[in-house]
Amino acid sequence: MATKKKKHLLPGYGLSLGYTLVYLSLIVLIPLAAVFLRTTELSLHEFWAVVTTPRVVATYKLTFGASFIAAVINMVFGLLTAWVLVRYQFFGKKVLDALVDLPFALPTAVAGIALTAIYAPNGWIGQWLEPHGIKVAFTPLGVMVALTFIGLPFVVRTVQPVLEDFSAEAEEAAASLGANRWQTFYKIILPAIWPALLTGFSLAFARAVGEYGSVIFIAGNMPMISEITPLMIITKLEQYDYAGATAIAVVMLLISFVLLLLINLLQWWSNHRHGNK
Repeated sequence: MATKKKKHLLPGYGLSLGYTLVYLSLIVLIPLAAVFLRTTELSLHEFWAVVTTPRVVATYKLTFGASFIAAVINMVFGLLTAWVLVRYQFFGKKVLDALVDLPFALPTAVAGIALTAIYAPNGWIGQWLEPHGIKVAFTPLGVMVALTFIGLPFVVRTVQPVLEDFSAEAEEAAASLGANRWQTFYKIILPAIWPALLTGFSLAFARAVGEYGSVIFIAGNMPMISEITPLMIITKLEQYDYAGATAIAVVMLLISFVLLLLINLLQWWSNHRHGNK
């Protein structure tokens, strides 16, 4: 008996796939390949010398370290914000829900200037922190604050729909079986929202790694202290050192790719583990 050929839901599957591959190649693959090819102007020794100078290494540590910490903070407080928006009704809820998207719409330079004005030693918040020896503006802490600001919506908007679809009956069943609130959250709710939470974390982290506009104002851009890697790349470009700029960009791409790959593998493992239960 002849087997029927499997039909795809959308017509023109082959043509659509072809357009997709061409589009991704033009927008993503070819530009990235050009970055890698530009580094071939440097020998391996020159490449290593450029990407391992103490100043550049310091920018790696600040950029990836602050991005990771900011993403972790957003994962915790983004979940809390999404929980409040989904589970509670209160006056001003629509306004709070709209404010979550503000970092999406606000130009990054405006965000950086606003954060600097607030956390500067004479700012609204900075003037109260300064007497206690807490400096935010023009320090690595300021970089982390800016990255937390721009990354929050990614976690909230990723987790919020999952919480909205989560059935309250599962919580009621857990409570009827004697589970307390923490056990209900840890055993019932967290496994259901964990993949979305990891996705929000990876999006916030990826955005933070490449952030430039909102950071340069509050960072102060002091070498070895508060200088981020994207600024280091811009500095190389202003010096017409295009090969050096692309060498640093390649390192950023590779590190970001490896970290995001690990996060995706963790997400796949989590889905597979909970799916088999």
